[in-house]
Amino acid sequence: MRTVVDLTRCQGYAQCVFLAPDVFELHGEEGLLYATAVPGDQEEHVRQAAAACPVQAILLGEEVRTGAR
Repeated sequence: MRTVVDLTRCQGYAQCVFLAPDVFELHGEEGLLYATAVPGDQEEHVRQAAAACPVQAILLGEEVRTGAR
């Protein structure tokens, strides 16, 4: 699975960091670092993180290619 975070939408609520810490990491107070290629064992965690994002800034799978949201 591939993932992209729209950093212009991201407000730093860090729900993704709590739900998928092996994929998302807060750098400083507002910078978000993340893996674009999600390991298979982390896919469910990333899906939960995307669903929990208050501003829906996380794109997954097919959405990454189309930019759909």
